[in-house]
Amino acid sequence: MRSTIVISAIDTHTEGMPTRVITGGVGTIPGDTMAAKRIHFAEHLDGLRRLLVNEPRGHASMSGAILQQATTGDGHYGVLFIEVSGLLPMCGHGTIGVATALVEAGMVPVTEPVTEIRLDTPAGRVVASVAVGGGHADSVTLRNVPAYCDSLDNEVEVPGLGPVRYDMAYGGNFYAIVDLGKLGLPFDRAHKDRILDAGLRIMAAVNEFRRPVHPVDERIAGCKHVLFLDPASEPAHTRHAMAIHPGWFDRSPCGTGTSALLARQHARGLLADDQVLQNDSFIGTTFYARAVETTTVGDRPAVVPAITGRAWVTGTANYLLDPTDPFPEGFVF
Repeated sequence: MRSTIVISAIDTHTEGMPTRVITGGVGTIPGDTMAAKRIHFAEHLDGLRRLLVNEPRGHASMSGAILQQATTGDGHYGVLFIEVSGLLPMCGHGTIGVATALVEAGMVPVTEPVTEIRLDTPAGRVVASVAVGGGHADSVTLRNVPAYCDSLDNEVEVPGLGPVRYDMAYGGNFYAIVDLGKLGLPFDRAHKDRILDAGLRIMAAVNEFRRPVHPVDERIAGCKHVLFLDPASEPAHTRHAMAIHPGWFDRSPCGTGTSALLARQHARGLLADDQVLQNDSFIGTTFYARAVETTTVGDRPAVVPAITGRAWVTGTANYLLDPTDPFPEGFVF
């Protein structure tokens, strides 16, 4: 077999959502922080992301994580998160997939009953505590970056939908949180195309009229996620459909989205200080979240979320690029 590149990967899924964990073949990406590496990759190496997540090697809902050397003295690895929409500052389901892959492959020292993995991400340090039994990664509790509620009770005029009320929260990415019932749409996967269309319209309107910007790092900005709450949700047990740019649903309950929702629930006084939030995905899988600490992000009150979920290894692979391949960066169909 001939190939201009050989990219090694461990494929996983986290509660239904894939993460292609890239373990070799990329080399060291320039930058002294993961945030700087993210910018360099986006500007100079983005064809590699497209090769790995687009068809024919990936698909329209593909996610991945590229391992790098840690950029801090005590970190185990650095991680860049890739998906069809670009490079994310942080990805919760991806981090759970990474931690599971690292334990299952013996790429970190494994201890039972818990293995702690310190990861550097573009959004900051996250810590994954992996519950290990018999050498198997049974679940992961992710101590995420601080999450905060950006604003409550916003309203934006959305073409085709009229005025839409939403809350904006941050959990590693920005999320517009919308009550699906107020749009007159049922929480039903049979109506997923209508829900997704509404999500893309809301994203576009929010980014045009009130684009969110992180108060500490202005490179983290814009809304690419709309979290549609099932109107039957309760404060401590929510269900949602997560619409994501450029046009797909998160299959997992979404780690950074669950973090943002946790911050929003606390900002609205819907959860007690240490109360656990059960957050279910559109396909019925679950993450559990609680605030383990209070802090601030800039001048904003914030919580430090701990998110618990599960991931499974689905395969290992070497991805190749034959020099005659007509799709050197894959394609979007």
